[in-house]
Amino acid sequence: MNALLSLHDCRQTYLKESSVDLVVLDQVSFDVQEGEILGLLGRSGSGKSSLLRIMSGLTQPVSGSVLWEGQKTSGALDGVATVFQSGALFPWLTLRQNVALGLEARRVPRAQREEMVDDAIEIVRLGGYENAYPKELSEALEQRVAFARALALQPSLLLMDEPFSALDLLSAENLRTDLIELWAERRLTLKAMVLATHGIEEAVLMCDRILIFSSSPGRVTHEIAVPFQHPRNREDADFRRFVDQIYALMTRRAPIVSEAELGPSVAALNGNAPLSVVLPDLPVEVLVGLMEVLGSEPLSGRADLPELAQRLQMTLDNLLPLGESLELLQFAELEDGDILLTADGMEFVAGDADARRDIMRTALLHYIPLLRSIRGVLDERSSHLVDASRFRRELEESMSPDYARQTLTTAIGWARYAELFDYDEESDRFSLDDEE
Repeated sequence: MNALLSLHDCRQTYLKESSVDLVVLDQVSFDVQEGEILGLLGRSGSGKSSLLRIMSGLTQPVSGSVLWEGQKTSGALDGVATVFQSGALFPWLTLRQNVALGLEARRVPRAQREEMVDDAIEIVRLGGYENAYPKELSEALEQRVAFARALALQPSLLLMDEPFSALDLLSAENLRTDLIELWAERRLTLKAMVLATHGIEEAVLMCDRILIFSSSPGRVTHEIAVPFQHPRNREDADFRRFVDQIYALMTRRAPIVSEAELGPSVAALNGNAPLSVVLPDLPVEVLVGLMEVLGSEPLSGRADLPELAQRLQMTLDNLLPLGESLELLQFAELEDGDILLTADGMEFVAGDADARRDIMRTALLHYIPLLRSIRGVLDERSSHLVDASRFRRELEESMSPDYARQTLTTAIGWARYAELFDYDEESDRFSLDDEE
């Protein structure tokens, strides 16, 4: 196979007010081969979205190079289109007008543009909705419009940034299946596709090859060829074993390394990027419920992730963020495909409501820098008030606006459980109870 797109030693950073920039991607090298669907698999914070912007030519890496069909790039690539998590449709335009936007920007002649729009609408099965406005469409249909808009450009490479994550399970499965069928039937102009996802099963269902990324900074840690032909059956025993092996890789305990061994630049970075941890969209009650299940018989504090997912009637992809959140709070550890409660986790499960609140409060202040920062500012001010927008802006220095909003919303919910502070949505302010 020929390399359609190649990355060599790419590094990307976010500019910080401090003297040390936040490293998002480091020494990332790989090829996208013609004829393949490549998966970029990693947790939140592994730099997948930043990497896709580099691959599309929308941003340049601070070091390293990107080659398109063997030639070094210096700007946006005409042969690349991107589909994001949200359809991002213009509400005042009809479906047809939204699909045509990219073609209009490229000044495609009207007659040719109309034909290309017709083809794209037919391919993604949106016939009959041409004159509908976004408010008349479901989220699933909106995302199909986003695919139609990208495919109308007739790109050689389609980049997908978690395009199914905002959809319900059935809609996501239908859209994934349709896309794979179109690819297998060679009904698309595409030479390759790249899927950035945090879902292991999704990557195995769709991709021919998977690159696993570490987080903070994002680096390629494993490259795995997927041995199954399309269509794939997620209930097949070999499929399940393959998924379990990837879970074991992604939850393998990393060796403990001191800041002295990491070097002064990384040690300084850890101190100067205090708010850069992305928090998932998870209510604290779900985390508490998972700890209770783990702490009760017959699990007694330890479980195999796939078996636990089956027990809870969850997908592994939905269970892993819960385990990662408990690990972040030091209530659990992920190790070789298992999850086990720590001593703090077991103490939490055994405690009454007051004890649980105190244990959670300690964990949040110790392990979530954002919450520690908010509480610190509130304690320092005589008014015990601070605008939430301040922290939202700080988060956006090291993550996308969507992740910043999600992180702050999650932090607020977790803080309320522990009675760390309160939040008023109307004024967009944090406050402390006068009785504290």
